[in-house]
Amino acid sequence: MISPARNVDRNAEREIGDPVPFFTQADTFSDCWPDINRHLNEMFDRGKYSHGRQVAALEKALAEYTGARHVVAVNSGTDALVLLLRACGIGPGDEVVVPAFSFAATATSVALARATPVFADIEPESYSLDPRSVEAVITPRTKAIMPVHLFWQLADMGALGALAERHGARVVEDSAEAIGMRRDGVHAGLLGDAGVLSFFPTKTLGALGDAGAVLTDDPEIAEQVAILRHHGRMGRTVDHIAGISNLSGASGTNSKMDDIQASVLLGKLPRLDAAIARRTELAAVLTELLRDTPGILRLPTVTDRGVSADPVFYVYVIEVERRDALVEHLTREGIGTEVFYPIPLHLQPCFAELGHRRGDFPNAEAACERTVALPFHPDLALDDLHRVSEAIRRFYTGAAS
Repeated sequence: MISPARNVDRNAEREIGDPVPFFTQADTFSDCWPDINRHLNEMFDRGKYSHGRQVAALEKALAEYTGARHVVAVNSGTDALVLLLRACGIGPGDEVVVPAFSFAATATSVALARATPVFADIEPESYSLDPRSVEAVITPRTKAIMPVHLFWQLADMGALGALAERHGARVVEDSAEAIGMRRDGVHAGLLGDAGVLSFFPTKTLGALGDAGAVLTDDPEIAEQVAILRHHGRMGRTVDHIAGISNLSGASGTNSKMDDIQASVLLGKLPRLDAAIARRTELAAVLTELLRDTPGILRLPTVTDRGVSADPVFYVYVIEVERRDALVEHLTREGIGTEVFYPIPLHLQPCFAELGHRRGDFPNAEAACERTVALPFHPDLALDDLHRVSEAIRRFYTGAAS
C-alpha cells in the first residue's frame, strides 16, 4: 500500500493555502517542452501546419502505442465519433444505444450522424452501460451499441459484444477518455468495430486545444474516416499538398488535425506511461485519505469482469451527500471541482422530443445528483491531496467555518 504520508514532491514552490486547481499541466509542459519544441521546429521548417508530417508521425506513434492497425487523426474527439459513425454506415432511420450518463457528445454525435440515440441505464459502480438495460431497448432498427469507457475503467465489453453479435449490431466505442486502458492486452477502441480518442487538454494525453483520433483494425472504416475528415477527398492527403485537388468521393467535412497539436502530443506521448503510473499513485493515496469519511457514499472501484484489465484514472470521481453544498464549500477553500455530469442525457433539452421523463434511468439520474470530480492530474503534490481530503472531512463533520 502506498503511504499517504505528506510528501511535497511536485509544485514544491507553492505556498500552503494556495488554490488547488481542478486541472493544470504547467509542470508537465515544462518537462516536455524540449521535445515539443523540437517537433514544432520541424513543422515550421517544413512550412506545413495542418494535416502534415507531424500528424502522420503521430498516427504512426499512436498505432504503435495502442496496437491499432489504423489510426486516423482528426480535429476533436467529437468529430472522431461523428465520422466513425458515418464510416460505419450509420445514418437516418438507424438507432444507436448510448448510456444516459455521459458527456453530451456521446449522444449528439449520433444525432449529427442523422441517426437516433436510444438511451440505456448504467451500472452504478462502473458508470458504464448496463447490458441488461441495453437489451431492453434494442429494436430491429438498432445499428450499433456505443459503450463509453468512463473515468477509469472499461465498460463490460464481453457482455456488450455478445449482445451486439446476437442482434447483428456494431460496437462503436466512445473510448475518448480511455487511452492506456486495456482488456486482456487489447487497447480500448479495438474491442469492437472501432473507437475514438480525445486529446482535449484535460485528458490523460492532452493537447493544447482540441484534437482526436479514430482507432480501428478495419481498413475500410479507416479509409472512410480518412476520406470524410478532408472534405471527402480520396487517396493520400496527409502531408500531401497535391491531395487538396483529389476527387471528393463523399460529402465530408474539414476535420484535419493541425500539426501544432500533433507536435504537442508527440512530445508528451513518450511520457504517457509515467503519467499513468503517477495517476495510479495519486488515486491510491486519495482513496486511502478519503476512506471512511462521513458523507462519502462511493469511492472509485474497479469492477471485476473476470478478465485482466488495465484501469487508467482519467479523473477521480466520488459520490457524496449534499453534493452541491460540498462543491460550494470546496470552492470557498480554493479547491477546484467539476461535476460529471449534472444532467443525464435523456433529460437534456436537445433530446426532449424523445419523450423521456425523470425516473426512466434511475442509476444515471442518481449519479448526476451525487457525483463530483476532485482535483486530479500528474502535477498534483501529495500535500494537495491532504488538503482536499481534510476540507471534505471538515464539511461532513461540521468543522467547516
